[in-house]
Amino acid sequence: MNLKPILLLFTLASCTATVNESAKRPIVGTWKLISGTLIEKGDTAVTDYTKGQSFVKIINDTHFAFLLHDLNGGKDSAAVFASGGGKYTLADNKYTEHLEYCTDRQWEGHDFSFTITIRNDTLIQEGREEIEKAGVDRLNIEKYVKVKSE
Repeated sequence: MNLKPILLLFTLASCTATVNESAKRPIVGTWKLISGTLIEKGDTAVTDYTKGQSFVKIINDTHFAFLLHDLNGGKDSAAVFASGGGKYTLADNKYTEHLEYCTDRQWEGHDFSFTITIRNDTLIQEGREEIEKAGVDRLNIEKYVKVKSE
């Protein structure tokens, strides 16, 4: 019995399922953070991520990663580098990150749930970040623009 046609059919079906799954998830891609708003204990702090620093979030079908660094090559008082990533789940507009890796290690192992809105090339995620041991309890609102592939 020649199994080659059956294996070929199975392989093609698997590839098609993966492509179709990605097409159903508009969140998949690379996103550049434009602005972030943190509301904590009644105080609001807004950060413009288009000036002096760059922050991207990369999302595939199962995982996310983020990278932040200053644009001065780490050579002044604004020097910063941070990264993290892990698995995520997405159900309708509820996006939950499970942070497995993070430059700030006390954030590792925590889940963060966000409500997301995607309109055209803009992603807005809003949710509460809580880490009792670190004293973190705040509302985080982030606005991203999708990076166009060239």
